[in-house]
Amino acid sequence: MKEKILNLLKKDARLSASEIADRLATDVATVTAIIGECEKVKTIYGYCALINEEAFDKPPVRALIEVSVQPERDDGFDNIARKISKFTQVSDVMLVSGNYDLQLIIIGDSLQDIAGFVSSKLAPMDGVTSTRTHFMLKKYKECGFTAEDGEDYDRLSVTP
Repeated sequence: MKEKILNLLKKDARLSASEIADRLATDVATVTAIIGECEKVKTIYGYCALINEEAFDKPPVRALIEVSVQPERDDGFDNIARKISKFTQVSDVMLVSGNYDLQLIIIGDSLQDIAGFVSSKLAPMDGVTSTRTHFMLKKYKECGFTAEDGEDYDRLSVTP
């Protein structure tokens, strides 16, 4: 039941407990209790809205940054990832496989803003051995959604 609730919230975090209960043919109290417990233990650690930033007067600039780091003896990549996560410009930090170790999503006001962050804060950090910056030019899909997507939920009819 928990995974079904989480999957519904992942698709639409605005669903009410009542709507989730209706879709899963269960009671609201069960859904509310499961969501509350998931929030308490940080299975659900936040909610966010997907925004078409092209509608903004001055959309933010985003960059994907590949970072190679020297892992630490006891902490591996965790300590440097935590340090990088603390910067306000950093939206996402992921440990990845391949030619680099961490993948970051950085948000800034301009190309120069991001370049300044990389050159003055990220690249000089102890443990960072190299970076590669890719500026995001256009989003076609995010978190499984495109700008044209809408939810086509039709409640299934009940038949005997």
